[in-house]
Amino acid sequence: MNSIKRLFHPYIGLPRSIYSLFFVQIINRFGDFVFPFLSLLLTEKLKLSFGLTGTIVMMASLISIPASLLGGKYADQFSRKKTYLFGQSLAAFCILACGFINIPFLIVTLLILSAFFNGFVRPTISAIMTDNLSPEKRQVGSSLLYLGINIGVSVGPMVAGFLFNNFLPLLFIGDAATSFVAVAIVIIFIQDTKPVHGNVKGINLHEKEEHVNLIQALFKRPRILVFLLINIAYSFAYRQTTFTLPMMMNKVFKENGSGNFGYLMSVNALTVLLLTFIIIGITRRFKTLSNMISAGLFYAIGFGMIGIIRGNFELYIFSTILWTIGEILSATNKGVYIANNSPKNFRARFSSVDNLTSSIGSALGTYLIGRFLDHHAIEQVWTLIFVVVLMGTCLMAILRLYGKRNVVTREMDRAV
Repeated sequence: MNSIKRLFHPYIGLPRSIYSLFFVQIINRFGDFVFPFLSLLLTEKLKLSFGLTGTIVMMASLISIPASLLGGKYADQFSRKKTYLFGQSLAAFCILACGFINIPFLIVTLLILSAFFNGFVRPTISAIMTDNLSPEKRQVGSSLLYLGINIGVSVGPMVAGFLFNNFLPLLFIGDAATSFVAVAIVIIFIQDTKPVHGNVKGINLHEKEEHVNLIQALFKRPRILVFLLINIAYSFAYRQTTFTLPMMMNKVFKENGSGNFGYLMSVNALTVLLLTFIIIGITRRFKTLSNMISAGLFYAIGFGMIGIIRGNFELYIFSTILWTIGEILSATNKGVYIANNSPKNFRARFSSVDNLTSSIGSALGTYLIGRFLDHHAIEQVWTLIFVVVLMGTCLMAILRLYGKRNVVTREMDRAV
């Protein structure tokens, strides 16, 4: 009993806004009915060609990138809360309209618009979380929101699958309804957290305001810039969980491949739900970069072993647990490192740049690996992923050592 209390103790006494964001994440991800089924919706229900479907899905993914940058700018310069309400509400209205029309071109247009407005949401939530927590509490807050996402994802797709097959209009209406519930929670329970300009107690030196543009602010924080570039390797590797891994399952297990892939995704979700609290309890005393190094090692081992385990499904389960631990460590520390080193008047914009570099890593993870598979066996992909992510981990370790050296140098300068 005492050990359970210690496990949950860090999450007690957080600001009300953080608990509200936790429920917002659950509701939003539970109700994310449409986009996980977008490819099936376009091909099976709207009867579009595979080529056109691929183009539309790519557009829906890419259009969120400029929206994220715009959302970050508006959240930093005007209002976190209003930016969230604007993006989430308009995205919901676009989805809701799809439930009442039957014109494929109009539905596709509304879905792309919804994806655009959804791009405003993520950097805003990240900035609100950062504003409400001190640097030492941000990993706990980040892990709680990450857990909320996974609780929603663990249940939502089952409901979405039922609606997709039986009550298609309700797929859109239900998605919109959950978004409006999330909007209501933000309106009622979350105060606007746009930072007050000037000196504020409780922030570290790295969060000092910058009165420059975004590019200049990034170059004045070279460690953030280097960190984001290194993280591309992590995103490149993680993208294989939904790109190369299902193809690997089909090659190894033939007709049982899709079922085994679904089982591994369930293992992934359960590992997140069961181990997040434990991992945070162990790692919150360590520096975020140290935890990111650990994430890279778990990725390297978890993904690297896939190419040599052949038909042993138990080892695939073990591999999934390993790379999921890497996912937990990365998801709960990446945003914290960025937040703790961002100027307080650039928090949302730096978060949007994180979204951009992650998207670049994911895009490269599909395009380059697709080209690689044209000339190499699928087993060789995992050797390549092992090398790429291990290089990223080594670079992360160099960044960590560079940071420690700078701290020692500053201490020596103060002593003199």
